[in-house]
Amino acid sequence: MQDAKELKEKLHPAMVEGNHTFASVTDKISDVTLKKRTPFHWFIGFAIAFMVAQLLLFTTVWLLANGIGIWGNNQPVGWAFDIINFVWWIGIGHAGTLISAILLLMNQKWRTSINRFAEAMTLFAVACAAMFPLLHTGRPWLAAYWLFPYPNTMGIWPNFRSPLIWDVFAVSTYATVSLLFWYVGLIPDLATLRDRAKNKYFKFVYAALSWGWRGSARHWHRYEITYLILAGISTPLVLSVHSIVSFDFSVSQIPGWHATIFPPYFVAGAVFAGFAMVLILCIPLRRWYRMEDFITHTHLVFMAKVMLATGLIVVYGYAMEGFFGWYSASQYEVFMVKNRVWDGPYWWSYWLLLLCNGLSIQLLWFERFRNSEFWLFVISVVVSIGMWLERFVIIVTSLHRDFLPSSWAMYSPTVFDFSMFIGTIGFFFTLIYLFVRFVPIISIFEVRTLLPEANVHGHQQDFDESVLEVEYTYDRTDPPNR
Repeated sequence: MQDAKELKEKLHPAMVEGNHTFASVTDKISDVTLKKRTPFHWFIGFAIAFMVAQLLLFTTVWLLANGIGIWGNNQPVGWAFDIINFVWWIGIGHAGTLISAILLLMNQKWRTSINRFAEAMTLFAVACAAMFPLLHTGRPWLAAYWLFPYPNTMGIWPNFRSPLIWDVFAVSTYATVSLLFWYVGLIPDLATLRDRAKNKYFKFVYAALSWGWRGSARHWHRYEITYLILAGISTPLVLSVHSIVSFDFSVSQIPGWHATIFPPYFVAGAVFAGFAMVLILCIPLRRWYRMEDFITHTHLVFMAKVMLATGLIVVYGYAMEGFFGWYSASQYEVFMVKNRVWDGPYWWSYWLLLLCNGLSIQLLWFERFRNSEFWLFVISVVVSIGMWLERFVIIVTSLHRDFLPSSWAMYSPTVFDFSMFIGTIGFFFTLIYLFVRFVPIISIFEVRTLLPEANVHGHQQDFDESVLEVEYTYDRTDPPNR
């Protein structure tokens, strides 16, 4: 019997640990927002993130006053840190939608404790990404002349064949659907905070945001239909958005960009980077707010396995880039590969990229590293650095050596390139800290569905245990004579 229980726990690990009830789950999660004093570490972290975010504000004001000449962009490296950061932030935002939408449709229960802040991470990452193409124009207030057609007045039409227009439609659609998906999932929890809040101002705000939710059967029925519809709409967006972003590069003729492997390669890299960021946020949050019962060790192991699988796909993409360069028999493609690997001035970035994304994730094959929070956090940080380096390699090393030697030039980022990038990181974590303070970081009602109390099928659990015991006993005995 003991062996049967161990087998069941191994095959179906518990997603909620401890002897929790509906009331205890609601109390523990909602008290972080409503009753408990704000931890001192929250003020320290928020102050640091907010001060770092001021770099973004200062650099943006300076950019608008002086133009993009303050960056290190040149000819032929017209795309540099701005597009690198854009693609990197868009990639980070993919894990939230993947966890929420695709895993929901696949009925994966381990998403329930991490989907809330993963969805918030998606929105904040997209907000960080969206500002770079706008600021890349140099004079955003003139963009109306370029985006909106005034044929009789201005005599110009926008070029809707440009891949950059695809980004506008894809990212804006992705952000809108992700916001709706996140907000709809929040409504039952906002109603819970409304009913439990003592501060009249908080009660008013939560009441307004919960849209009159009362938890009736009709409300739950409409909620489930809406949630599933949004999940179905979000699923193709996960695969399409970063594919469209990769088309910015693959539709060109520049060696290093013109590759058919870019769409799946970028999607896998986005999920890879996204899950790394989820782990970076998840590990401290579960410790600071004592949520180990809800964000269990099993959640961390599952995310580590997803990161290992997607990381191997990314490494396969690196290998295919080298193979395509050799198999093409094109002198330009061969030169691109040699320039990246050992002949070029940026060879160090490529080998550092392989170290971060290729070598570090091999540690996840070993159970010792998958079970260690410390090593998971370190590997996730290293992977985030590696994914940024991947964008640097793709953009800079492909542009700084054009077809003609007369077009060759070196790229050197300025202090404003670094300040804007670091500022967006501060802005991202500022939004994360505000989210943690005012919104439940874990979905209350979804965690409650995982409790034994939520089993409405009577003795289904006892039946499953009996079946497991019979099957285990039969496997340990000799088969019957025939």
